[in-house]
Amino acid sequence: MRKKVYGTKERPRLCVFRSSRHIYAQIIDDDARRTLVAASSLSPSIAQARKDLGDKKGVAKAVGKALGEAALKANIQKVVFDRAGYRYHGRVKALADGAREVGLEF
Repeated sequence: MRKKVYGTKERPRLCVFRSSRHIYAQIIDDDARRTLVAASSLSPSIAQARKDLGDKKGVAKAVGKALGEAALKANIQKVVFDRAGYRYHGRVKALADGAREVGLEF
């Protein structure tokens, strides 16, 4: 995947990792080899609201929104979406939709 999807300073890479219980996302600048913004279902704000969010898709959407808001604060508007080999449906799609709702462009 890394041969096709590469993050730069102008358009960093939004990388997703999905486990059986949690979902993690981070925005990475591959040129500088730095993580610029990160969010996960273990973040304190999302972990407290997990019961209210319902199923895993709701949690993934909340993670996407939190990541998008943090990215906009860091002055990042455009990203390249790296789904890390996961199919684009379910929780991965919900995370992407949450990030798009906030204003992040893929």
